[in-house]
Amino acid sequence: MTIQLGIPVLRLARNNSQGPAPTSRPAGLPSKLLDRFGRQATDMRLSVTDKCNLRCTYCMPADGMQWLPKEAVMTAGEIERIVGIRVERLGVRELRITGGEPLVRPDLVEVIATLRARHPELPISMTTNGVGLDKKAEALKEAGLTRVNVSLDSLHEEVFSQLTRRPFLGKVLAGVEGARAAGLGPVKINAVLMRGVNDQEAPELLEWALQRDIELRFIEQMPLDAQRGWTEHGMITAPEIHALLSAEFVLERDRRQRDGAPAERFEVRRRHAATGEASGTVLGTVGIIASVSEPFCSDCRRTRVTAEGKIMSCLFSREEFDILALLRAGAEDDELMHLWQDAMWKKPRAHGMDHAGLGTEDFVQPDRSMSAIGG
Repeated sequence: MTIQLGIPVLRLARNNSQGPAPTSRPAGLPSKLLDRFGRQATDMRLSVTDKCNLRCTYCMPADGMQWLPKEAVMTAGEIERIVGIRVERLGVRELRITGGEPLVRPDLVEVIATLRARHPELPISMTTNGVGLDKKAEALKEAGLTRVNVSLDSLHEEVFSQLTRRPFLGKVLAGVEGARAAGLGPVKINAVLMRGVNDQEAPELLEWALQRDIELRFIEQMPLDAQRGWTEHGMITAPEIHALLSAEFVLERDRRQRDGAPAERFEVRRRHAATGEASGTVLGTVGIIASVSEPFCSDCRRTRVTAEGKIMSCLFSREEFDILALLRAGAEDDELMHLWQDAMWKKPRAHGMDHAGLGTEDFVQPDRSMSAIGG
């Protein structure tokens, strides 16, 4: 691959067959977050807390989580500075606030307002479980939040409680409606299907979303659970999700370019019961995020910062870079920028599950669970 820099051209290896790329970041590259394989990170995922008020089985154990002490978590001012470096000097074009559960952070509205004041044009979205969102949606919209993704895996109280270990379905549904009323759209729903638990709900979830003009995105379960109970057999794959939906709907690949997005999108039409053919007009779209079975690592544009200020170049990284410690030690912005650039230069080609199973030398599950990373 060739990247035109406005200086002598640098040729970066896209995969291992093209030969090894240099492990140290060469001098003379532009002030962007480039890696050794030609990818540029323009999407920032920022965790503002590791705490959560649910205990989803695919993410956290029922109890016994060790939370970060308050002093270890980035303050609003530290978040502003770190995001500022990323936006103003390293070319970020979108920011996603994550957790844990962001809504449990008491000063979340202040954090959003501070970021919006400094970056008036930056899209700022948030991934949330929706609990309490109905009470904060208006304030978050006024502070400058652009839109939300809400996690919702079941529309049935018993199943929802089994998956999240909390009887909060009504609170989540209220949160979705609160976000829609506040104008935090387009609202998107993230759903993880678990074999023998909620997998047969796939068409029902899609019908519910279509009726509300909400984009539903099914996500393959990833090996990021704290109890390390993930198995390939237990995961509902993208082809299986497609088959479950096809019982009632016809899915046609969206013609719009994916442009680095994790979800492959499909236009949805109803399936005629008698003929099996597509019936009527397009009802909406649905996305499938196949991180395990059909990974999109070659076009990954994300960089992550955990709640305690650790840079992770990949959701499955086992190597972290402590930008918060450097900031608190009095580092100048140039030093912080260079640390981030070095961290992203070492981003792996892929997470390893694209050609190897769990437990092989090419893929080792990270020590952190999803809640401690920030999705």
